[in-house]
Amino acid sequence: MSTHAKRERLLLADLLEAEGPEAPTLCEGWRTRDLAAHVVVRERRADAAGGLLIKQLAARLERVQAEFAAKPYEELIQLIRTGPPRFSPFSLKQVDEASNAVEFYVHTEDVRRARPGWTPRELDPVFSDTLWSRLERTARLVGRKAPTGLVLRRPDGQTAVAHRGTPVVTVTGEPAELLMFVYGRQEVAEVDLAGDKDAVARLHESKQLGL
Repeated sequence: MSTHAKRERLLLADLLEAEGPEAPTLCEGWRTRDLAAHVVVRERRADAAGGLLIKQLAARLERVQAEFAAKPYEELIQLIRTGPPRFSPFSLKQVDEASNAVEFYVHTEDVRRARPGWTPRELDPVFSDTLWSRLERTARLVGRKAPTGLVLRRPDGQTAVAHRGTPVVTVTGEPAELLMFVYGRQEVAEVDLAGDKDAVARLHESKQLGL
């Protein structure tokens, strides 16, 4: 597995283990047990994971995820640590890096930032650039339902258009914080928003960002 994805995988597994199965997360309705089950199903049950994007498969995904959530919590953590089986697309280094570096970073923050007194992680510049690269590629996908025009900007001035439209809101922050914002975690993303006051409020409160 690639360096970033492997590191984030192990950080997530360690955090889930330390918090226990009933800790809160930023994912509405999910405790840490549910989040762990989601991660395992996504990698190991392609027959059900399609429900993440296809509405017709959502009921099946919910059933399978509930089955995994009922397993011993320690087993779920071990499945996350050991990674996907050989037959999973996620076992390929390129797929792992492209898909899991962001996935695991966001879910780690889902646990960290659900606790009072959290502070942002200090990320190395290489990883920040990796997150920005992923964000540039997926910005229009995760921002497609934004209620306003949406431009993402790094402090160094690099920008990515996440949604075309007017009025335009520009969201400025480090790549990791921009990711949290466009993945629907606006309340905990340390970013600055600039634009029409009403548009800023609509965007900040929108439930339509993310996949």
